[in-house]
Amino acid sequence: MSERSCQVQRDTLETQISVKINLDGTGKSHFETGVPFLEHMLDQVARHGIIDLEILAKGDLHIDAHHTAEDIGITLGQAFNKAVGDKKGIYRYGHAYVPLDEALSRVVIDFSGRSGLVFNADFPRAQIGGFETDLFFEFFQGFVNHALVTLHIDNLRGRNSHHIAETIFKAFGRALRMALTFDPRMQNRMPSTKGSL
Repeated sequence: MSERSCQVQRDTLETQISVKINLDGTGKSHFETGVPFLEHMLDQVARHGIIDLEILAKGDLHIDAHHTAEDIGITLGQAFNKAVGDKKGIYRYGHAYVPLDEALSRVVIDFSGRSGLVFNADFPRAQIGGFETDLFFEFFQGFVNHALVTLHIDNLRGRNSHHIAETIFKAFGRALRMALTFDPRMQNRMPSTKGSL
């Protein structure tokens, strides 16, 4: 495990979630959440972000997946915030365009220390593989609030809901990878005129 790795546990009356993350990993992933389509999307983040990611979750799925999806986003955000450390030397900003057949999405991220989400994606279907598409927003909102990042997600085109979701999560992984990479010209300096993030 690198220095940029951690484990975060979050327990509530609705969910119990454990996240292990290594920002300098190889893209390995392991998930046990009870939410298969979200796991498929999180695997895209690990593989395209080259981040090792393990998420174990038990939630009130007998109601629906809302609390589990949102709380996974929260716990994942906490893990990123902890693992990234003081942010010295990283590029800080990352962006990616990812196509999949007719779908195209753009994701831009800033490890700014401030939480903000702009989410522009309309899904033709209300569910994909039993997963409610409304919950993508809840996942990302939970993530940005606790990772303390600014995140802009724009689906630029697409007809197939699965393709739209997959382009978003692949682009998210690629944008994370760019932002978290060390800039050899920064030489351990803070990527901000303020001197802190």
